Amino acid sequence: MAQEGFASYRSPFSWRYGSEEMRHIWSEAHKRELWRRVWVALAQAQARAGLVTEAQLAELRAHQHEVDVEAALAVEREIGHDLMAELKVFASQCPTAGGILHLGATSADIEDNADVLRLREALFLLVRRLEDLLRALADRVEAEADTPAMAYTHLQPAEPTTLGYRLCQYAQDLLEALLRLREFARTVRGKGFKGAVGTYASYAELLQGTGLSPLEMERLAMEALGLEAFPVATQTYPRLQDYRALVLLAEVAAALHKFALDLRILQSPVHGEMAEPFGRLQVGSSAMPFKRNPVTAEGLCSLARWVSSLPQVAWDNAALSALERTLDDSANRRAILPEACLAADELLRRATRLVQGLQVDRDAARRGVERWAAFAATERVLMALARAGGDRQEGHEAIRRCSMRAWEALRQGLANPLSDLLAEDPYIRKFLAPEEVRRLMEEGAHPGLAADRSRAFVAHLRKALAQT
Repeated sequence: MAQEGFASYRSPFSWRYGSEEMRHIWSEAHKRELWRRVWVALAQAQARAGLVTEAQLAELRAHQHEVDVEAALAVEREIGHDLMAELKVFASQCPTAGGILHLGATSADIEDNADVLRLREALFLLVRRLEDLLRALADRVEAEADTPAMAYTHLQPAEPTTLGYRLCQYAQDLLEALLRLREFARTVRGKGFKGAVGTYASYAELLQGTGLSPLEMERLAMEALGLEAFPVATQTYPRLQDYRALVLLAEVAAALHKFALDLRILQSPVHGEMAEPFGRLQVGSSAMPFKRNPVTAEGLCSLARWVSSLPQVAWDNAALSALERTLDDSANRRAILPEACLAADELLRRATRLVQGLQVDRDAARRGVERWAAFAATERVLMALARAGGDRQEGHEAIRRCSMRAWEALRQGLANPLSDLLAEDPYIRKFLAPEEVRRLMEEGAHPGLAADRSRAFVAHLRKALAQT
């Protein structure tokens, strides 16, 4: 981008976050192309009623893509209405057909249908991005299905799992979001062509004596757009649809935030099990040259927080619009819809690159299991002690005393002595031989069905991805 392009404020979504493909969908030029497409669809339907000639329709189609944003903005500065400004420019390009544009329509008949068309485009693009990410995750789950690692609850060591099974949790959340996003993208609806307050009054007047009903005209126009209309509407389509869209994107953001936050924890030297890719010339810190900060994961968390905040604005637009409509949703919808989609686009693209380049240190994961898994095996010892006739509560206290001594040894940097401490404990030895205690400890800390469930989930995931 040329230097002069940065002489005044530019939204980071106009150049830093999101793809060019998503930026095009939400561009001013594309919006106006869609307005014109809606006008042409309306004229095409009205031609069936004899209100528009084939020559006029042909002229509209011939100039449909000649969007001139600068000319329209110049008109808008004079009249203060963006849609009317575009209408005037389009009409001026069509000497014989300009006069039949927008017959019976209100602004939202054009704008709302166009907004839904580009929202649908954006959602389908995000579906593809999410599918790409899930394919990358499926590959990673398969590669790490058997890699033992320590699981943590309350950020404290719990029991062994596998890295593949941990990755399954993120993939499962994202798969659920994908299925809902696919369905929603297929079923978004436009306002249709219902006039100023949604009663079809202007169209009923216009179509008198033509043999074409307002409902049939609407059906033909919406069919030309490939879009279904809400059966009833006010001046706009129900703004709850915007809210539902942003809630779905916030759901994707939440799943990615958890993945990124967990990765940031696991990349810390205390764990060191996984790390995001780090370029050969990448700089981690301006002050500390040695740093390998998890900046990609941190960026994911930052953008995800932004996406999570936007449904509230859409909720207000839906809930606080009085009667048939108020205009207090208009300005913020110019920002929340495109920026939510651009942020989600950036989140999914970054997450895919991160997963594809994810660095796994299996030795570090193994060391974590060796260090902490013994604590998880104590439950088997307690159960065996009770079966052998020991008092469950006294056995619990004996294991607790040994565990606290083992924690202190680990704090001092020593190997975990828990197995030996339990085998030598006087109370436990009354009921269990030392070799039995050591056997129970050795066999007790295992990841259960984690590996098998990981592979089963990947099969389910790949099947879901193959469906459209």
